[in-house]
Amino acid sequence: MSAMYRLAALGVFLCGAVQAEPLQFELEIRQHLFSPSVLYVPAGQKIRLKVSNLDPTPEEFESFSLNREKVILGKRAALLYLGPLQPGQYPFFGEFNPDSAQGTLIALPADEWAKREQQP
Repeated sequence: MSAMYRLAALGVFLCGAVQAEPLQFELEIRQHLFSPSVLYVPAGQKIRLKVSNLDPTPEEFESFSLNREKVILGKRAALLYLGPLQPGQYPFFGEFNPDSAQGTLIALPADEWAKREQQP
């Protein structure tokens, strides 16, 4: 195998191995409430969700439709990887404070996401 061929093969391998980082979105838990309570994300893409618990007590991020549950200790944060999601609404709640800690993640189709991103 020539050195040129090996170099080209290595380049193809490295290009295939490089993947774009998922878009990151953030939620905060403060006074047993999620902020924002409605979070818009693009459908059809993997995303990373950082959930920061600003309260001194633990809370559990839970969503049946997202098939996720994660306990987040007080004054800590957790990363959740989601998707790619179909367009639609995905409710979530805090297991330890379900009456107050509620929210909805809304996955927007590409055209709606593009319009939203163009807004100031």
